[in-house]
Amino acid sequence: MAQKIKTIAISGGKGGVGKSTVAILFANKLVRENKKVILCDCDVECPNDYLLLGQKLRKPQQKVYAEFPKLIKKKCKKCGLCTKTCRSNAIFQAPGKYPVFVKDLCSACGACWIVCPYGAIEPQKEETGKIFADRAKDNFWLVTGSAKPGLEETGPVVTEVKKFALKFAEKKKVDYILFDTAPGTHCPVISALLDCDLVYAVTEPTPMGAYDLNLILDLSQKLKVPAKVILNQADLGDKRKIEKIAKNFKIKIEKEIPYSKKLVEAYSKGQLLNFKL
Repeated sequence: MAQKIKTIAISGGKGGVGKSTVAILFANKLVRENKKVILCDCDVECPNDYLLLGQKLRKPQQKVYAEFPKLIKKKCKKCGLCTKTCRSNAIFQAPGKYPVFVKDLCSACGACWIVCPYGAIEPQKEETGKIFADRAKDNFWLVTGSAKPGLEETGPVVTEVKKFALKFAEKKKVDYILFDTAPGTHCPVISALLDCDLVYAVTEPTPMGAYDLNLILDLSQKLKVPAKVILNQADLGDKRKIEKIAKNFKIKIEKEIPYSKKLVEAYSKGQLLNFKL
């Protein structure tokens, strides 16, 4: 029986705390331990793992599509049922007028064309993103998701990137998939965290770092994903607030990473591929 692939998310809420750096360092560590690893960049609005690894995105392996509503005016009776049904408030309808679809708010859920009793709304397929898969080095692959510029709702793109990474992992018979999430606690982050075996919450010893750590740990708890804390630049601030939050959630600080000038230089030059702390 094939061994289960371990899925670990690297998140943290706040931007700039070193999530991508930690994800790459962790991937390097696993590869040195003779593990096969996929690093999946789920920050689809601004993917940068390939830059930190000194790689280039080549031909996309797969395109991501979503279906958005298109109104057939000759069938529409202006009943307003689609407007009432839309939970994203992506349909505007003035009294006596045809409904107007606001694509930037649309989550492509399909409720409007399902509920329309007159068949006046049809799904229209559009490209929303691309997925890249490249080999970084022996036993180390990088899967990168990239959303279409200007796309507001990127959670579905992250979901498709995860599906691709899981299938790719089975094909390559890897041991670990590391999901590097976007900052924040919004839908794309939730999509990345869902069904993971563990999340490493990366933070820094600052008031904002502590505030966002509390948010991401609360989210992981709600999603029932076990969490551990990684404290980056641990020697540059007061870590007591971080320790207090970890204690409140009854979890441990797994690792403290001190400030390193060599690490900053490797980061800025895109040379993290073989970096060791």
